Amino acid sequence: MGFALFSPSKEISFSSLESISQNKNSKHVFPKTFSRLGELNREERGDGVVKKGSVSSHLVRGQLEGSFVGKKQLKEPSPKLDFVRTLLIDNYDSYTYNIYQELSVINGLPPVVIRNDEWSWEEVCHYLYEEKLFDNIVISPGPGSPTCAADIGICLKLLLECSDIPILGVCLGHQALGYVHGARIIHAPEPIHGRLSDVKHNACELFNGIPSGRNSGFKVVRYHSLVIDPSSLPKDLIPIAWTSSHETIPFLDGFEGRDLNTFAKSLSTKLENGLQRHPAKSQELRSRDILMGIVHCSRPHYGLQFHPESVATYHGRQIFKNFAEITKDHWSRLQSSSDSMRDFYRSARMQVSAVNQLFQEVARSKPLMNGFDNLKHAGLCNVMKSPPHSRFSKYLKLKWRKLECSANQVGGSGSIFSELFGSHRAENTFWLDSSSTEMNRARFSFMGGKGGPLWKQVTFRLSNESCSNTTSSHGGCLSVGDSNGSVTNTYLQKGFFDFLNQELESICYDAADFDGLPFDFYGGYIGYIGYNLKVECGASLNCHESSTPDACLFFADNLVAIDHHCDDVYVMSLHDEDTGTTSWMDEVEQKVLGMKPHRQTKPLSAASADASPTQGFSAEKSRQQYIADVEKCQKFIRDGESYELCLTTQMRRSVGELHSLALYLEMREKNPAPYAAWLSFPRENLCICCSSPERFLRLDRDGVMEAKPIKGTIARGASPEADELLKQRLQYSEKDQAENLMIVDLLRNDLGRVCEPGSVHVPHLMEVESYTTVHTMVSMIRGQKRPDASAVDCVRAAFPGGSMTGAPKLRSMEILDSLETSSRGIYSGCIGYFSYNQTFDLNIVIRSVVIHEGEASIGAGGAITALSNPANEYEEMVLKTRAPTKAVVEYQSSILSI
Repeated sequence: MGFALFSPSKEISFSSLESISQNKNSKHVFPKTFSRLGELNREERGDGVVKKGSVSSHLVRGQLEGSFVGKKQLKEPSPKLDFVRTLLIDNYDSYTYNIYQELSVINGLPPVVIRNDEWSWEEVCHYLYEEKLFDNIVISPGPGSPTCAADIGICLKLLLECSDIPILGVCLGHQALGYVHGARIIHAPEPIHGRLSDVKHNACELFNGIPSGRNSGFKVVRYHSLVIDPSSLPKDLIPIAWTSSHETIPFLDGFEGRDLNTFAKSLSTKLENGLQRHPAKSQELRSRDILMGIVHCSRPHYGLQFHPESVATYHGRQIFKNFAEITKDHWSRLQSSSDSMRDFYRSARMQVSAVNQLFQEVARSKPLMNGFDNLKHAGLCNVMKSPPHSRFSKYLKLKWRKLECSANQVGGSGSIFSELFGSHRAENTFWLDSSSTEMNRARFSFMGGKGGPLWKQVTFRLSNESCSNTTSSHGGCLSVGDSNGSVTNTYLQKGFFDFLNQELESICYDAADFDGLPFDFYGGYIGYIGYNLKVECGASLNCHESSTPDACLFFADNLVAIDHHCDDVYVMSLHDEDTGTTSWMDEVEQKVLGMKPHRQTKPLSAASADASPTQGFSAEKSRQQYIADVEKCQKFIRDGESYELCLTTQMRRSVGELHSLALYLEMREKNPAPYAAWLSFPRENLCICCSSPERFLRLDRDGVMEAKPIKGTIARGASPEADELLKQRLQYSEKDQAENLMIVDLLRNDLGRVCEPGSVHVPHLMEVESYTTVHTMVSMIRGQKRPDASAVDCVRAAFPGGSMTGAPKLRSMEILDSLETSSRGIYSGCIGYFSYNQTFDLNIVIRSVVIHEGEASIGAGGAITALSNPANEYEEMVLKTRAPTKAVVEYQSSILSI
């Protein structure tokens, strides 16, 4: 899978780039913005991993022959642009929409985003020079190398031929700028991902108002394994920025303005993995700095090796502002006469109108892609969601009441679940269980079972075609069973997310029905979505078929909610407009009020100091095999294919007829978690016992989206002193900080696809949370959902959770599929609810036991980076399995002893 690192040849033309377009017969192919989350060009790919080809440039620095570009003559400066219209080229990266968010705020209107193989060169020229719709171009980061056609697409020709248009290349775009003009692309002395460096610059326009040099306050985040060889720079390219030291800076050491614990700072100096700076591994780097920025001597083309869009880069927004000013100055200097190269719109009305027309043409021309319903940029198109067709719509009414007792008066949520739903092995039941509520980590629990007239179970299995590299199909079979036992089967050509979106969009309701309720789930779909549904979210294929259904959910019309903060109990019942009975609520109220106050029964099992926590479990991979896979991941990272790879594996054990609910009660007692869950699907011979500490994604009734990724884990200590030492070791580990930052930037990108421009922010960054067996490093990302994005659009924009994939997400998932030997199944997916009013709350399925057809399986893994120690990564993976495997072993041992 490797690629050659070489300087471009003068003999080879751009013929390989000319064939990129997927629509050669159409002169006007319109851009696909939010609708395409990740359709990779598959022409040069196989077995789920990119197979590289090389592209070289002819180094012709002239203008386009016979193009729309003419000679430029200067006159008096013209008025500056009121808005800046950017064409943002996405190189299949997971940080592109962070740039999109920044540019939306700075430019005054959102950029148009296209993939690097989405438009042909003729189409690019049409929009740039005939329609004159763009004032500048930004080329995103991305995996791979600019020497490979599959990685860089149309970008090289843009840089070579569009000499008259301001262009900013970031990371891969920066390397492309160097490569297209003759510079060599080489491996960096050390791969740097999610780590900070001080930067010095030459005070050119791009760095206007930004300090320079070591300890100046200009610290940037780097994500790269390749660099431009500065000794190969042609005379046309001028260096403008460099690292000011061969050392990188831990985030918490370099991030000003954060309230750090004084004890932690002093303690960290004693830690072997603490606040030390990381010198480069190469002696060569000590004698010279890494090139961080270039500019063309006669064109408004700039390149930055670092990532100005990262949440941890200082002065990143100022750089984008400076590029906008460079763009405005560039066009104001050009003559606006009829024989000039191009006209440009000076009024906001004309500029918005031009781009708005493009978006309207997009909506009319392009089909649904990956199920996205022609999402457009809010504020430009006045998009309104169409109401569901009347013959398919249904009107639902909610009835609810708060019971006249507290949850603790009747033994807590565990006793309530066991009393109401625990009979018959709790079949066809659900329990979203906030069993760990300390420090406001979670507040509400929801539980219910089979019964109401609207209740149904939907089960979806992807077709075998999703595991084929010859098709992009993500269709599958949907099975729907109602409360009377009737089952219908349907083939969904467009996949499960499209079905779920249509189901939720078809429901009408009165928001006054749930006024007064403190939570956001009032009935609707509740269950899990498996990892393999990544093929409906941009992934090319699944290399392995899941033995469990790819999605399984109940439509819950009767449920109980518990507010753990206020200790309140609520019962709710959802009806269509033809029914309105409260009999179920009356029955549940009588049962709960009739429960005698008592403490919850303690678990059956007792810990055995001698028992191995993995006794009886067979590992999918040996220690040696797992370490070898870690080393393979690091090779991919060194070659620029990924910044971070979340490698996983599974452990399995035959359990026979296990009482799964009893096991779950054991797990929640010994390892409570804020996003724990119990699900029982007897028709599938499937139960899930989940002790997840991680929220994937939430959307509340006010349209606020929230992600809460975990990256960084360490075991608890045997004594308070040792425990505090381990906690601080995690807090100040540069490796764990880098892991966490990479996923935070990835989640910012995913939320940025569907959130209002400028609304995505990070209220909590790299905070350590402590659980029964581990400390974890947690961050929080929030944003305001755009009104034209549905709940399912939001989930599809971010699924699977970035903490389980790595970044860039699409390329990382391909690599992981090639390394892992079985489907992750339910593990790495999500469990939670989709309320009928289009709110949702979903966890990440980790720390879980999946019991299917008499076998218990437990998935675990970790983020692999350039800083990873392969042996330590194996130990961290085993650590994450310890609590769930121990629960299974001890429970079965206790049953045998009885």
